[in-house]
Amino acid sequence: MSQLSESSRARLAELSFASASAQARALAEGQVSAVDLLEHTLARIERYNPVLNAIVVFDLERARADARAADTALARGERRPLLGVPITVKESFDVAGLPTTCGSPSQAGNIARRDAEAVLGLREAGAVILGKSNVPLALADLQSYNALHGLSRNPWNLQRTPGGSSGGSAAALAAGLVALELGSDIGGSIRILAHFSGVYGHKPSQGLVSLHGAGLPPGRLADRDLSVAGPMARTADDLALALPLLLNQDRLLSKAWRAQLPAPRHERLSDYKVLLIDHWPGTRQSLHERLVGERLQERLRTQGVALSRPRDLPADLLPDLAADHSLYRGLLGASLIDPPPLSESARQRLKRLQPDDSSADASWLRAQTISHRDWLRQNEARLQTRARWERLFQTFDLVLTPVAPLPAFEHNHSEPKDERHYPVAYEDGVAPTRFQDLFHWAGLPVLPGLPATSFPLGLDEAGLPIGAQAVGPYLEDLSPIRFASLLESLYGGFQLPPGYAPPEASA
Repeated sequence: MSQLSESSRARLAELSFASASAQARALAEGQVSAVDLLEHTLARIERYNPVLNAIVVFDLERARADARAADTALARGERRPLLGVPITVKESFDVAGLPTTCGSPSQAGNIARRDAEAVLGLREAGAVILGKSNVPLALADLQSYNALHGLSRNPWNLQRTPGGSSGGSAAALAAGLVALELGSDIGGSIRILAHFSGVYGHKPSQGLVSLHGAGLPPGRLADRDLSVAGPMARTADDLALALPLLLNQDRLLSKAWRAQLPAPRHERLSDYKVLLIDHWPGTRQSLHERLVGERLQERLRTQGVALSRPRDLPADLLPDLAADHSLYRGLLGASLIDPPPLSESARQRLKRLQPDDSSADASWLRAQTISHRDWLRQNEARLQTRARWERLFQTFDLVLTPVAPLPAFEHNHSEPKDERHYPVAYEDGVAPTRFQDLFHWAGLPVLPGLPATSFPLGLDEAGLPIGAQAVGPYLEDLSPIRFASLLESLYGGFQLPPGYAPPEASA
């Protein structure tokens, strides 16, 4: 790096917060080399990561070898979508030769023998995988900290979390450490993270992206129910670039079946018909939810988008969100092979449940002991819900909602987790809100397996990022991504957190 010309240094500084596609283009055009881009990236990581603790596992010897190989390939005219672009992936994905621990010290010796299939898709596209980003223990928190790798911090405010479970991924993107990440999502672990950190994330339709080699135990062949793997980035277009690279990697299914995503429904923002929901039924609307709704409404009406609200719909068109959330909580609780024991207070609540209690809490508490027959009934109800959403998407192209009822919150490591409370602001003041009650919006597309793209909407009055999600029809993943891209082209998207501009750029 010390032998680079001033113009090369300046170009590398410009690429610090460039998109992955822009970095790939600069490499293909010979503006920079893959080796120099990697070393520039590592210098930024050395500067900022000690405080952020976003990237916690490194594979530097292989990354440098891969960067040299990428330069050789580029020189002979080879072109691949991510050839030479340095990236990281969530710690829970297997990377050959690296540990997969999900934050558990007891798994420190679990060394992956081969790449997870989603990771392989990125590597085959030419990505230089330099390491892995932090997660919470067992991927089971809305924060990212564990006894093995420590605490990840939000670049926008170090006293606040970047979220969980893909928290290191979001922090690395927001701080300009890498341009592309691979995350996973079962309760907002891509989308809430993107919202907290001001980046983009896409939860794919369920079943599109192979989860083989993701999570624990090692060698597991069955996907965890409801869970998906998907891309995170600083631009919507990078989501569209990365998602196809993750498809069709299942070694068995690809013998006969291949997914080919439908084109976006529209290429002009004004052609989209959108349903905006910013108030969860049966709850008070938080100030944050109201701000998201107001900002979306102003932008869409300015652009001539056909915008409807739930009150405008026939009574039977919108699925029952409250009932679906209860079903989601039950299936989520039943998705764990070895669930952690309930806390004492949770056990007492379980004892007090009435037989006819169909609340979300009741579904969660009963989930660990439901029979297979009951699970089959719930699965049928889930598919019926997907069918109802499919009918709604005959009228609308997308559904827009908040992602969470609050922005990034301060670190809170009190135990037990299910008794934690977080400050949610309402018209009449701030109310402590249970951990379990933060996931209404995040769970909305998870139950029916719908695609959802989280995108930035600027900052709130406290200077924290806020975001929304666009939920699309099943298997029409490119429609919400394209919608987010069209909004980005008009109003901007990712904003640079204060203090992270490359020194070369400000010199």
